[in-house]
Amino acid sequence: MFLQNITHSSFILLGIPGLEATHHWLSIPLFSMYLVTLLGNSIILLVIKVEASLHKPMYIFLSMLAAIDLVISSATLPKMLFSFLFLDREISFAGCLAQMFFIHSFSVMETTVLVAMAFDRYVAICSPLRYEAILTNQRLFKIGIIVVARAVALIMPLPVLATKLPFCASNMVPHTYCQHMAVVKLACTDVTVNSLYGLSVALYVGLSDILLICLSYGMILRTVLQLPREARLKAFNTCGSHICVILIAFVPGLFSILTHRFGHKVAPHVRVLLANLYLLLPPALNPLVYGIRTKEIRERLLAMQ
Repeated sequence: MFLQNITHSSFILLGIPGLEATHHWLSIPLFSMYLVTLLGNSIILLVIKVEASLHKPMYIFLSMLAAIDLVISSATLPKMLFSFLFLDREISFAGCLAQMFFIHSFSVMETTVLVAMAFDRYVAICSPLRYEAILTNQRLFKIGIIVVARAVALIMPLPVLATKLPFCASNMVPHTYCQHMAVVKLACTDVTVNSLYGLSVALYVGLSDILLICLSYGMILRTVLQLPREARLKAFNTCGSHICVILIAFVPGLFSILTHRFGHKVAPHVRVLLANLYLLLPPALNPLVYGIRTKEIRERLLAMQ
């Protein structure tokens, strides 16, 4: 009975199960990805800050996305790299819960910002004359508050519920970071409540955000199809970057959730690799997509050289 009340003071992150021998080699692309993420998103933030012509809703949302991507990567990759390179795999119980909160809450913020960007494109294309009247600075501030509040309200219960669990058996987390279910499954008690809440949040965020984005683009498509050919191509081009970023964010995330929850026959290293792909790929690719496809940012970058 006494053992059931013991909670470990720290956890050990095992990395990618089955691929331990390749951890040193995997650290090379991971480190490169982190550098690209830091450099790319920092440049996006700098360009938007110094260029007054980019102080518009679309670019404000883009700067929010870049800041979120920096936090997600910095909450994950440094510890992962230390673990792979120097075998520093230990993380404190409090540090693990903090990492869990930051990773999951900022992931929710990212998809919420993508919804806001879809709304921005809807207003720009379907109500261009009212664009500035609708997306005022005051309204943008309120959207920013909603982005943060929604994520905190939904994710805070995850680490709070985890603190109630007794971890009296293994403290070995079969993952590269403190992913919610990877940690919770180590508890020596029933974790049905934790599992159901985590699944409910994932389904709610994923389905509601995808539905809102599809609704926005459905109305955009209806409007665009009524335009002349040249105007139609221009309208589609303004949405191209955002659509690419949506696919980069949601497709790996969908596969990660499905394999983790229902893919019991999927090899553990595949599930962990997909979880890392979902978390680390968008922050590295987003600035490249916007830097290459967005004319205003591309021109400003060329002017800075």
